[in-house]
Amino acid sequence: MAVLAPLIALVYSVPRLSRWLARPYCLLSALLSAAFLLVRKLPPLCSGLPTQREDGNPCDFDWREVEILMFLSAIVMMKNRRSITVEQHVGNIFMFSKVANAILFFRLDIRMGLLYITLCIVFLMTCKPPLYMGPEYIKYFNDKTIDEELERDKKATWIVEFFANWSSDCQSFAPIYADLSLKYNCTGLNFGKVDVGRYTDVSTRYKVSTSPLTKQLPTLILFQGGKEVMRRPQIDKKGRAVSWTFSEENVIREFNLNELYQRAKKLSKGGDHVREEQLVASTSTTVPDGESKKDK
Repeated sequence: MAVLAPLIALVYSVPRLSRWLARPYCLLSALLSAAFLLVRKLPPLCSGLPTQREDGNPCDFDWREVEILMFLSAIVMMKNRRSITVEQHVGNIFMFSKVANAILFFRLDIRMGLLYITLCIVFLMTCKPPLYMGPEYIKYFNDKTIDEELERDKKATWIVEFFANWSSDCQSFAPIYADLSLKYNCTGLNFGKVDVGRYTDVSTRYKVSTSPLTKQLPTLILFQGGKEVMRRPQIDKKGRAVSWTFSEENVIREFNLNELYQRAKKLSKGGDHVREEQLVASTSTTVPDGESKKDK
């Protein structure tokens, strides 16, 4: 069962993953990740390359290159243990493959290594990772509207994500948070987002550090009555985030989304009943007046 669950999740996410991989950022990143493999294996490119193989074949890996690739596989497997989405798994493979490619190219020829590093820098400066553009039921705040919205309706419950577009963790959490908003958003239970990378004063007011060293992005805060009730991840005495996995199951469990959803539904139904009773009462009071006038 431990093997079937990831396979089922992979098959389920194939359509979304294929659309994600078809974007220019992913295609170029895959090309850079496989650059050394292409240079070493393709005969027009590998001929004349230096090699430490005993048979002198320049179009095959030597033992040291195999060791580096095996070490890369071990690091990717360890890093992906904490990955939640398929996009995170693929992103980790791309990132560590580029590091391994840089080491292999520098070992092969320092000029090739410098050329590869230059290409990676140009790629990072010109290509941005794709943002989530799928369906969601989320309200986006700025530095002024967040306080106004939280104070406007004291009975409403808000779950607000504090994020930054440059954070890979925020990008990985975006589709999960969007799915939660589609499932649980209702009258009285709302989902919001605010870009603290853009509105730095919001991060100061709500004590969310944007430093990559603190690992506080993304941060989810539950507001009830306009006041903060809880947040994840929690912050230790040194100002660093306590390790917490932003999975859909963890968010539902820690924030009691099922209970909050049922409570909001009951309150909305209760409000509808009160309005219906008021409407019936108003009609019952006007009808006798009409009848008395007719009798007169």
